[in-house]
Amino acid sequence: MSQMSTDPIKMLGLKLPTDPRWVNIVEKNVEEILTDHAYCEQKATSTAISLIVSFPEYTELVQEMVLLVKEEISHFKLVHDKIIERGWVMGRDRKDEYVIALLKFFPKGGSRTTQLVHRLLIAALIEARSCERFRLLSEELQDKELAKFYRNLMISEAGHYTMFLGFARQYGERDEVDKKWQSLLEYEAEVMKGLSTGGSIHG
Repeated sequence: MSQMSTDPIKMLGLKLPTDPRWVNIVEKNVEEILTDHAYCEQKATSTAISLIVSFPEYTELVQEMVLLVKEEISHFKLVHDKIIERGWVMGRDRKDEYVIALLKFFPKGGSRTTQLVHRLLIAALIEARSCERFRLLSEELQDKELAKFYRNLMISEAGHYTMFLGFARQYGERDEVDKKWQSLLEYEAEVMKGLSTGGSIHG
């Protein structure tokens, strides 16, 4: 973890760090952020299930996704419990403009392997950005209890990012996958420029 704490952007490969002022938005909208975070964990669970359903012949991936489903739904419960502890009720879901933008990057179609690689790269990037933002929250939040909460989640997200990227490189042609990854990172940086002031985990 020492490398991430000293240079998280380099470690995660992200091209644009989150504006630290985003934390100020979070401080003023903790209830809203926790609700958004709960849905992010729920959607991460759904992504893992979808990969199992869509690509059952990739046995190693299926095995890891089963474990991920268990972990992500446990994270959902942790966040939901945090909402309840503070006397709040989980709000309604809303569109995740960040994820919607990422899904537009790769063209539709292609072989099953190509489709799988694209989905794995997008999943890796979402986890990397979540990790970077959780780190920022863990270091900058005035609420120390919540800061510790995000520190623990940050460690998990880093593992998810490397897992998804590793599978993409395993199932695709390495040089091509790495080129796509770099292009996706550059695209994501442009997306982030328009979302860095939003009151959500990714926005």
